[in-house]
Amino acid sequence: MAARRIVLCLLIILGTAVFGADDAQAQDRVWVQLEAHPDLATAEGRVRAYSRLLPAVNGYRLQTGWYAIALGPYTPGEGAAILNQLRAQGAIPQDSYLSEAEIYQQQFFPIGANTLAPGTATEAPTITEAPQPAEPVLPEETVAEARQSERQLDQQGREALQIAMQWFGYYNSGIDGAFGPGTRGAMSAWQAAQGYEETGVLTTRQRAELLASYQAELDALGMQTVRDERAGIEIDLPLAMVEFARYEFPFAQFDSVGDSGVQVLLISQEGSEATLGGLYEIMQTLEIVPLEGERNRRSNSFVLTGQSDTLRSHTVARLEDGQIKGFTLIWTPERDAQMTRVLDMMEDSFSTYGGTLDPGAVDPGMEQGVDLMAGLEVRQPDRARSGFYLDNTGTVLTTAEAVASCTRVLVNDRYEMTVAHSDPALGLAVLRPTQSLAPSTYAGFPTIPARIRTDVAVAGYPYEGALGAASMNFGTLADMQGLNGEDTMARLEMSIEPSEAGAPVLDATGAVIGMVLPEPDTGRALPEGVSFALRGDRMAEFLGTAGVRVNAAPVQADPMTRNALARYGSDLAVLVTCWN
Repeated sequence: MAARRIVLCLLIILGTAVFGADDAQAQDRVWVQLEAHPDLATAEGRVRAYSRLLPAVNGYRLQTGWYAIALGPYTPGEGAAILNQLRAQGAIPQDSYLSEAEIYQQQFFPIGANTLAPGTATEAPTITEAPQPAEPVLPEETVAEARQSERQLDQQGREALQIAMQWFGYYNSGIDGAFGPGTRGAMSAWQAAQGYEETGVLTTRQRAELLASYQAELDALGMQTVRDERAGIEIDLPLAMVEFARYEFPFAQFDSVGDSGVQVLLISQEGSEATLGGLYEIMQTLEIVPLEGERNRRSNSFVLTGQSDTLRSHTVARLEDGQIKGFTLIWTPERDAQMTRVLDMMEDSFSTYGGTLDPGAVDPGMEQGVDLMAGLEVRQPDRARSGFYLDNTGTVLTTAEAVASCTRVLVNDRYEMTVAHSDPALGLAVLRPTQSLAPSTYAGFPTIPARIRTDVAVAGYPYEGALGAASMNFGTLADMQGLNGEDTMARLEMSIEPSEAGAPVLDATGAVIGMVLPEPDTGRALPEGVSFALRGDRMAEFLGTAGVRVNAAPVQADPMTRNALARYGSDLAVLVTCWN
């Protein structure tokens, strides 16, 4: 009986629509989208169930590969009327919304139908025995009458008011349906904002207005439950702002709809605590996670937030039963208030089941590159230079130019550093770690100057660290002074890449006899195979001023083989990156 009443109401609505004007066919067509599912079997079952209750039910394949159930097509005015009426009756999901033809690709229900063809529209039967009821006008109530009508609300109705007030920021306590001082205060605040008398008791009309405003907000977002079978995640997403784009392990990626500026990543992979830690580090290298924001890492979970002038993001990931699952929400600053509410709904609805994404889940057409991870752009530093450890606490020496005007300084792309001391005139900077480090190797300086024409090696990071590890560059100590006779410098016979500035210059025993300096900015290029270093025996005064104890190298140490020297230099040298 209830189903027949719903159908009759819909037919009445359609019967009162005006189709007579010739220009109706030229209007844009819309559909009332009810549900979407990732697999055809589920969608076919649901569309047949709807077709037994409602007319004009169709099934379409979406551009995303999912399958949608929709009513229509209608003119925009008809579609809006049908959406509102059926939603008010509870005949369709509350998150149903109006959609347009371009999101649909092929019709699978009814079999053989093609309502996507231009000019097609749902025919409206003419039923005249029951006129469309007028929109009821809710009378204004006194406070006593409002309290009386309020008592008629069930638990769900009372909770709905709290949810709506919480959405708009008036209520910040638990959703319990109890109208205590917190709820009354929220009602007064909402009334004041709308220009009503602040009684703390909402009238029937005010309750309807509040709930309608809340529903309009949800409609604008298109909040809808997404069940991703491949990722094993169920979550509510703002499908008016994002749409499924592709799988790129370990992510299911939802890109922005239009110019919404909103993106979502669903995270799904097998793993351990080590895998979770690796994901935590990798996520921080992505452009979608700005540098500023909360970083909260635990053994079985992490939270990453980021904010900049142009971007916001929030990432949550958890490890449970050998599975790492979570999500990232990305948005632009003008949507801060809106996305705060969306984030709460995503976190409340997030649940996991089944397995994880297959590591082979990669879009074959996706662009690849060392500056991309799963198709997402990896953040690049402003500049990269070399440096080396000075002691067993992780203190690092590098060039002053390497860390000038940096918001953030990292060593080996992992360890946060602070600039403890800098001397731009001498060209040196001392960095100290913000966390406890214990390097296996640190510098030893000679007590006497090195001899001219001896073989030397530079342990540094050419090509801005693209090789992933320090490499050795071999040459000769050509002179113990600069071109203008500076006794603090040494001249080397070897070619040096710009990012090797700050690297240690080693003799055959591994003693640090100097540090590579950047090429001087004189407007004149140095000849091929010529570079300069600050002499190691001239660094003691600077390091003492910086509070660093200089470690002396053994006086009569045995020379190392080239392989041993290369291993030693790789442990000693670090990559220093400057971020802004």
